[in-house]
Amino acid sequence: MSHFGIESLGWTATAVFVGSYFFSRPSVLRGVQMSGALLWIAYGVLIHATPVIVANLLVFSAAAWTAFGKTATPAP
Repeated sequence: MSHFGIESLGWTATAVFVGSYFFSRPSVLRGVQMSGALLWIAYGVLIHATPVIVANLLVFSAAAWTAFGKTATPAP
């Protein structure tokens, strides 16, 4: 991938992640956060940046856990 393509991927990841804060429905917010994290992971792989990869694996995992893995308990 060209330098321009890699830079574009990084800026797209930034826009998606920042844009996630404008969604009020938690399910949509988590989905957009997971998409942004996947873009950041791809960017990290392309620039060989392990901290970027690991940080966004954690973000993706946390968003997926809160979206799909957590069981809801009724309020008392």
